[in-house]
Amino acid sequence: MSLACHDVRTPLATVHGFARTLTRTVQLEAPADRYVEMIEAASTQIAELLDELSLAARIESGRYDPVARETDSLALARGAAERLGEERVHVSGDGAALETDVDAVGRGVSALVQSALRHGGLDEVDVVVRGLEIDVSPVTPASERVVLGEDLRDLGAAVAARLIDALGGSTAVVDGTLTIRLPG
Repeated sequence: MSLACHDVRTPLATVHGFARTLTRTVQLEAPADRYVEMIEAASTQIAELLDELSLAARIESGRYDPVARETDSLALARGAAERLGEERVHVSGDGAALETDVDAVGRGVSALVQSALRHGGLDEVDVVVRGLEIDVSPVTPASERVVLGEDLRDLGAAVAARLIDALGGSTAVVDGTLTIRLPG
């Protein structure tokens, strides 16, 4: 899986690079301008999916070697709100410092919040940070297994749950609240 992800990156970089070049250097007429923007956005999404697949492959094969940096749990929650829209993700609480794979965990927290929104059919969620715990609510009964990465219908949530576990943390849903316990 890791080799496949690596091999797909080269042609993807070509597509993304030329789309960006066209966007920045050529004045395209409608609808071509929209098409090139869509190609650029889609190639960015594919790169993110490759990152998640590669991370999952490293975790599953026991080759995941996180690069730990210092961050704050509140910063991770706020990052999810910034990525997904602060009008949809309401963050409150007090964070705590931790050393973790900041980029991967940041994407993971965002993926778990997005999964709660998407698979719960929700317009917004509350994210409450309590030290090294991040609570996301509501999580609907129908979306609980997807959010936990047990029902494999959301790659981001599945990888995020495995990532948190590999780092020594945990994810659980109790009474409609997802609790992400980050390792201290």
